[in-house]
Amino acid sequence: MTSITLEPLTHNSKSCVAIKFPYNFKTKEYIKTFNGVYWSKTHRTFYIYYDEVRLEDLKNHITKGGLALINTGKNETVPRYRKGAKIELAPLNEEKTLVYRHFLKFLKGKRFSDSTIASYGGFILEFLRFTGQKPVNDLNENDVRHYIEWAVSTLNYAISTHRQIVSSITHFAYFYPACSINTEKIYMPKKDKKLPVVLSIEEVLLLIQVTKNLKHRAIIAMLYGSGLRIGELIELKLSDFDFKRKQLYVKNGKGRKDRYTTIAESLFPLLKNYHNTYKPKVYFIENPKGGTYSAQSIRSFLKRSVELAGINKAVTPHSLRHSYATHMLEQGIDIRYIQELLGHSRPETTMIYTHVTRKDLQEIKSPLDNVVKKLSLQDNNDKKLTIS
Repeated sequence: MTSITLEPLTHNSKSCVAIKFPYNFKTKEYIKTFNGVYWSKTHRTFYIYYDEVRLEDLKNHITKGGLALINTGKNETVPRYRKGAKIELAPLNEEKTLVYRHFLKFLKGKRFSDSTIASYGGFILEFLRFTGQKPVNDLNENDVRHYIEWAVSTLNYAISTHRQIVSSITHFAYFYPACSINTEKIYMPKKDKKLPVVLSIEEVLLLIQVTKNLKHRAIIAMLYGSGLRIGELIELKLSDFDFKRKQLYVKNGKGRKDRYTTIAESLFPLLKNYHNTYKPKVYFIENPKGGTYSAQSIRSFLKRSVELAGINKAVTPHSLRHSYATHMLEQGIDIRYIQELLGHSRPETTMIYTHVTRKDLQEIKSPLDNVVKKLSLQDNNDKKLTIS
């Protein structure tokens, strides 16, 4: 019988659990069937991200497969790194682990997306760890306030993250009414009114050109050319492409909505070249072992491409979607069509792009330009007035 050893591991600045065993092909393939197992080239081991519920499920998976679980390392603290600082919290006790497990089931029962479950679950996990050994029934809005104050000051969370924390706590209080959290006493900060980062068309083309890897180039081109969210691109299947109609079928987008969007005809040769080279089987973009591609991988290579292109903007995959919408508006496309292509539920969401479009702004003259031009015409010496 193969013996499995679980050991605490810090990988990519996150608390993990290493899964170690003498090499055995059958054991290796069985371990890989557990949802959430990854391989680290750096540490030469399989691992999971540390989560009390996930660790329990892994142990059950190991014993269910007839494997011996020995010498399991215990996480005395759960370290994490944020902007170079190391933060350590105590792992959940048995009571809180059980509550956390049922909270995740509650979120799944409400049919939230995987990303929402991961986000809300992560904040509640952090909140329960932060409150230490205090019983869940005794948790109140003061504990929430202390946690948020700690998270904002120590982890430097943004306002959008702050709002997500409040939303997750609200769902938790609804799920577990036995606790003493009065959600009406939890402050919800107002949304930031920041304008989206938008690239010029020239910058988008340069970004694609400097990206030498064919798969990466196809990803950047599709994010911009069809205005896709990163999650939509990852879940995109080959069967979703309709090249004859130049349409892309986006299934189960944000808000569980399906929609059609455009495929840029100029991308057909690139997409054909990519398909012939990589030969994906199910998904448009697949990882080397099959299955969906990693969102983190996309963010990583996009960051490198932005640096190569010499673009001094905070560009993310979503910036390409913002650029797609802004450029469509500048081309005179009706905002109602843009709303449909982007899959926005409310027109107010799409209206943000009217604040960044340059079409009308370019026609507006500064009063300084007007007065300089007027004074130049009045100059008897026919010398153009300049400011320098």
